[in-house]
Amino acid sequence: MKVILDGMGGDHAPSEIVKGAAEASHIIGEHEICIVGDERRIEDELSRHIHNRASISILHAPDIITADDSPAKSIRRKPDSSMVKGLEALRDGKGDVFLSAGNSGALMSGSVMILGRIPNIDRPAIGSPYPILEGGVALLIDAGANAECKPRNLLQFGIMGSIYAETVFGKEHPRVGLVNMGTEKGKGSPLLKESFELIDGAAGSLGLRFVGNVEARDVPVGICDVIVCDGFVGNVILKMTEGVGLSIMHLIRKKFTEGVIATIGATLLMGKLGELKKTFDYTEYGGAPVLGVTKPVVKMHGSSDSKAVLNGIIKSLAFADGHAIDAITENVAKVAELGEAEGGEAESDGGEAGADNNNGQ
Repeated sequence: MKVILDGMGGDHAPSEIVKGAAEASHIIGEHEICIVGDERRIEDELSRHIHNRASISILHAPDIITADDSPAKSIRRKPDSSMVKGLEALRDGKGDVFLSAGNSGALMSGSVMILGRIPNIDRPAIGSPYPILEGGVALLIDAGANAECKPRNLLQFGIMGSIYAETVFGKEHPRVGLVNMGTEKGKGSPLLKESFELIDGAAGSLGLRFVGNVEARDVPVGICDVIVCDGFVGNVILKMTEGVGLSIMHLIRKKFTEGVIATIGATLLMGKLGELKKTFDYTEYGGAPVLGVTKPVVKMHGSSDSKAVLNGIIKSLAFADGHAIDAITENVAKVAELGEAEGGEAESDGGEAGADNNNGQ
């Protein structure tokens, strides 16, 4: 398989992007990496690192979509950008998955405009790996692409998230939970009440393991494998978790440097502290899939370093085989046929509103 990598997207492009690709080239076996970007700059960065050149190619794209560019307009006005060229290469079958750490809104808009939605999907969503304290990850969907949703959207998020968790994370019959202010059936806003009824009603026909409403406090301990919510709530959960994690590590460092005994204790616990830090480290998780479009696309954190890029490339290979997209297409069509989802017009901007941030990724 071939991974198409946006070499110019992200805060540390192209240096960290290319470095991560160079490191990945030694361990991906027969798979390939195509770096999209300014050929001269990419070649210059590659020359700084030992790499397997047989595994790396370059697709020239002289322009860049920046973090300040308007999402939809930049896709139309910058046809020679690394993001547009990469998505077009994916569309044309010149690769199997596209990764970018660039402008999130532009990536969402470009994915819809260039690749197209899966039939019957109203709004594609970002599914972010969410670390569970006892180990492993859940999938939080939507992580920031759609700030306002309808019940139909949340049902589709649950379907897409469940399939991704099973096919890519390897979770057997994943548990799907709807984020709410209480676990009781009648809790929450009209949107959440209607969404509960819709998901619960469709679950049996789809084989969806819906565990009902879940509270935010239970999400980090792994109450479910797929965390369903609108993009506003999802983005808040992600960034709150990241902030709490960083605060905890700061407090631990502070306490363990207050005196000789504390320092000795920290030395003895160094390995466990490293494991705790790893739990909250986004670079371990590679990136967040854009679910609902016809080809595999992965959004990496805007601040991705070479380690995040390396992990993103490796972990995207499981998504690149296309089984998840085929399964999503089949199951969403089943909902449409059964008429169990409420009507709603598809959005033409790919959920651009609310998608102009890094979405915790």
